[in-house]
Amino acid sequence: MESYIELKLNPDIEMPLNDLMNRVYSKLHKSLYDLTSCNVGVSFPAYRVTLGNIIRLHSTDDELENFKNKKWLGGMHGYCDMSDILAVPTDTQFRIVSRVQVNMSHSKLNRLIKRGSIPEDEIKNYKAKVFTKGLDNPYVEITSTSNGNKYRRFICFSELMDSPIAGDFDHFGLSKSASIPWF
Repeated sequence: MESYIELKLNPDIEMPLNDLMNRVYSKLHKSLYDLTSCNVGVSFPAYRVTLGNIIRLHSTDDELENFKNKKWLGGMHGYCDMSDILAVPTDTQFRIVSRVQVNMSHSKLNRLIKRGSIPEDEIKNYKAKVFTKGLDNPYVEITSTSNGNKYRRFICFSELMDSPIAGDFDHFGLSKSASIPWF
């Protein structure tokens, strides 16, 4: 992870930041999937309560060059400023950026009811638990290309570390074990 590309999102009245983030991240996911890449990690350095307006793609020079040549942003290019391939600063810390999922949801409850796996008297308790155990992590909302349904991908950030951890990334640029530079 010696290099990165920084993508700054420029929202406007017609395209608010959350919509722009969702669309750009969906395009990023599709591109990583098409390239079958497991060497590109994603970070959100402007993350505070939301993911912010900056996406960084971390990898090797060659991998980022392949990615950049794909012209993956399409129509979103006008809403984004993409940097050249830059070197990661030497005095940086590291962090794992991963997906976090809830164990209980309304859709899971519907499946349990349909299968008859949950007794009638436990449905109310399950609904109460779903309501109290929601996630407050930042997320992107992605539209599935296979069925058109929207779903949220909640993002979790580990504590900062002094040493990197090598590993693979999924087609969303996230990993449960591999770290990315955080600066």
